[in-house]
Amino acid sequence: MGDIEAPSSDPPRQTVLLSVLPSKEFASSRKGMLLLAEVALSFVSFVCFAASTAAAFVTFPLLEFLAALFLLFAYSTKFNERFKGFLWPLMDFMRCVTASIIFFIISIIAVSKYVDGSSKAAGVFGFIATIIFALDFYLIFNELANFLKQGGESHDEPSRQQDEFSDSDSD
Repeated sequence: MGDIEAPSSDPPRQTVLLSVLPSKEFASSRKGMLLLAEVALSFVSFVCFAASTAAAFVTFPLLEFLAALFLLFAYSTKFNERFKGFLWPLMDFMRCVTASIIFFIISIIAVSKYVDGSSKAAGVFGFIATIIFALDFYLIFNELANFLKQGGESHDEPSRQQDEFSDSDSD
C-alpha cells in the first residue's frame, strides 16, 4: 500500500517522451512528413552554417527550426484545435512563404560567396529546404483556396477538411 518502489508502475520517462513525440498517424500524413522534413533540413542547415565561415546566416535556420518544431508539436498534439483564435493555416502559410524566400536567398549567397565546404553544404541543404517549404506553402494555398471556394461554411480548419475530402474520394 503506497510502496514507492512498486514493480508494476510504468516508468514516467517513457510516457513523457511518448507524449512529446508525434503520433504515427500524424507522422505518416502528408503534413507530418513535410513538417518533419522542414525540422530536419532546418537543423542540418543550422549546423552547417554554424560550422562554416558564413556563420552570419545561422540565425534564420535556427529560428525556422524552432518554428517548424513548434508547429509539429502543435499539429501532432492537436494543440491548434484548442486555440481557435489563431488562424493556424494562415500562420503556417506565412511561415512557409517567408522561409522558402529567405532560405533561397541565403543559400544563393552561401554557395556563391563562400568557398568552404560547410558553406556549400549549408547552401545545398538550404536549396532542398527551399523546395520543401515551397511545396508546403503550395499545398496550404490549395487547401485555403478550396476552403474559400466552398464559402468557408464550416468552422473546421482547411487542412482537416482536405483530409476528410481525400478520404471520402478514395472510398
